[in-house]
Amino acid sequence: MGTIITAVVLACVVGLVIRKMIQDKKSGKSLQCGCDCAQCGGCGSKK
Repeated sequence: MGTIITAVVLACVVGLVIRKMIQDKKSGKSLQCGCDCAQCGGCGSKK
């Protein structure tokens, strides 16, 4: 019984994470840097 409950909770958490990633993608946010932002100083372009 405990295994089933754990599996259901884990499936819900994974589903919520995927849902959030899809919403972020639709709103233009990204999980990774596109290296086109002059202000962030990322991608090894430290000035």
